[in-house]
Amino acid sequence: MSRIKVKRSEEMDALFQAILTLKDLDECYAFFSDLLTVQEVSAIAQRMQVARLLAEGNTYESIRRQVPVSSSTITRINTELRYGSGGYQMVLERIYPNQTPSQPSE
Repeated sequence: MSRIKVKRSEEMDALFQAILTLKDLDECYAFFSDLLTVQEVSAIAQRMQVARLLAEGNTYESIRRQVPVSSSTITRINTELRYGSGGYQMVLERIYPNQTPSQPSE
């Protein structure tokens, strides 16, 4: 069974509802530019890139050569891919529908 780590609250619901109202990439860039720092947006984008690379079967070393993240970050993302709530897999399948992700590497 999936586990959900983010505690539901009115504030969290409002945040996610706000994200769901965004209609295109330009609106996403505008909203996230106001909401987060450049470093925070970059960190989120890097995590998505690591998740995609893991799902494609890349090794930790290969990922570290491509993305400036620590081994512990890769491990944390790999753990979420394997045992998390399924969010990474859901999004990866939607934005890369023609790719069949493999089981993440150890």
